[in-house]
Amino acid sequence: MRILGITIPEEKRLEIGLTILFGVGRSRAKEILKKAGVNFSKKSKDTSVEEENKIRTVIESITLEGDLKREVTGNIKRLKDIKTYRGVRHLRNLPVRGQRTKTNARTKRGARKTMGTGRKVAEKK
Repeated sequence: MRILGITIPEEKRLEIGLTILFGVGRSRAKEILKKAGVNFSKKSKDTSVEEENKIRTVIESITLEGDLKREVTGNIKRLKDIKTYRGVRHLRNLPVRGQRTKTNARTKRGARKTMGTGRKVAEKK
């Protein structure tokens, strides 16, 4: 089963398999399947062609994948351009949502860089 150019895993339940799409989590996957009238526990290999088409029509009405990524990137760029606090945090590659930075924030700031004492190694005579 392919949706928006992405293959949905055959062995996983549809509820889980749809989460491969960018912008679809567990709750949105359940919502999509409820609108399409398909059982959550069905696997993608067991779905009929008409069920696939129902799921596809529901998904096409939602902003997902490339369009959603473009929208998010545009929103961040706008924040950077107008120099909001959040935009400046994005520019400086620091946490945006109020997390502390004295400790932690390793995911955003990268690995630790040890500073050392500042003394240079004396040459041997």
